[in-house]
Amino acid sequence: MKTAKKTYILKLYVAGNTPNSVRALRTLNTILEEEFHGVYALKVIDVLKNPQLAEEDKILATPTLSKILPPPVRKIIGDLSDRERVLVGLDLLYEELQDNRLTSPE
Repeated sequence: MKTAKKTYILKLYVAGNTPNSVRALRTLNTILEEEFHGVYALKVIDVLKNPQLAEEDKILATPTLSKILPPPVRKIIGDLSDRERVLVGLDLLYEELQDNRLTSPE
């Protein structure tokens, strides 16, 4: 019996249309479309337009990706160009990686 997939709630904090912000959003969209087919919600927050949201969530640098749900909250700073670092660093694929190690042929 297959278990239901988790839904991931993510926030990407950017500062306008800087090259790093654009790259982070493009990279994240690619990762989400390839890995999380419809089981995520992404909110992009421009800290220049909404500084209070960044302050409330204690965002000190941009771009910052924050995984809100499922717990625990995880954050990663940078342009998100290292795909594996993003997935593992935010604990998005930890369980899936563990399952693959258990089911992979030696």
